Amino acid sequence: MNRRGHERGRGHGIRQSCTPETGEESETGPNQNPRNEEGDQVVTVINRMTDILERLAERQGLEPVDQPRNQERCEDKALERFLKFAPPKFHGGSNPEIAETWFERMVDIFAALDYTDERQVNFAVFQFERAARSWWNIVSTKWEREQIPWTWINFEREFNVKFLPPIIQEKREDDFIKLKLGLLSVAEYEEQFTKLFKFAPELVLTERKRIKKFIQGLNVEIQESLAAAQITTFTDVLDKAQRVENAKSQSRTFHARKRGNPNDIPKPSEKSTQPLNMEKGIGGVKVLEKSGETPSSKAPPKGN
Repeated sequence: MNRRGHERGRGHGIRQSCTPETGEESETGPNQNPRNEEGDQVVTVINRMTDILERLAERQGLEPVDQPRNQERCEDKALERFLKFAPPKFHGGSNPEIAETWFERMVDIFAALDYTDERQVNFAVFQFERAARSWWNIVSTKWEREQIPWTWINFEREFNVKFLPPIIQEKREDDFIKLKLGLLSVAEYEEQFTKLFKFAPELVLTERKRIKKFIQGLNVEIQESLAAAQITTFTDVLDKAQRVENAKSQSRTFHARKRGNPNDIPKPSEKSTQPLNMEKGIGGVKVLEKSGETPSSKAPPKGN
């Protein structure tokens, strides 16, 4: 009894000194306070970690997994941006020119938007109607069944097989093989080159082969100027070819005005419009002769 009374007395004294505000706190012993403090610290740490993770997700452009509505709004905004470019509808059909024009327009739009492959495919087929829509329903079912990735490359392959039959692709390949600068500007020539080289990929498998093929189609005066140039990338050859073109054009204009006859001012890229016979040489290629000319009818190329 004395022991119990002594304990009660000690407890009573402690309760008086703590001056509790509620009955619940008055029943809390001194040994329970550290536990409560530890629990509060754990909660605080968890809350801080949650805040940090949310900030990281915002910086990385990620959305919380528990906010599907935000994801839907993001997808809607992406579609709105796509539609602002007024993408054309595609109905299918057997006209390869229409198919090519539509596909190239899609490529141009997505180059500006920088969307993921899957989003590009989804938005592109969003423009399908009639026969094109029916065809895509079959293709998409096959992709899901065979677990084919929704990439733009796979979509392009399916599209070409359907709307650009082999005979058309062979013609485009032939156009690329025979492509020359002629009366085109270097910029126009590069545009056609880039448009057609996908139909003859074996000719441009590497950067070096691509550069060589591009140079082979240039006019003789530009080729001669590029012979001693250090060219390592396709961007290099395009930039240098345009610089040579501009310099040659300015030189011709200057000499024509010096002679006092503006009518003699030649147009850019007017020279050397005939096809050229090429062989490997300085700068990747070397001009031998024009068609219809003999080696003795013209001065030998520089560098021989």
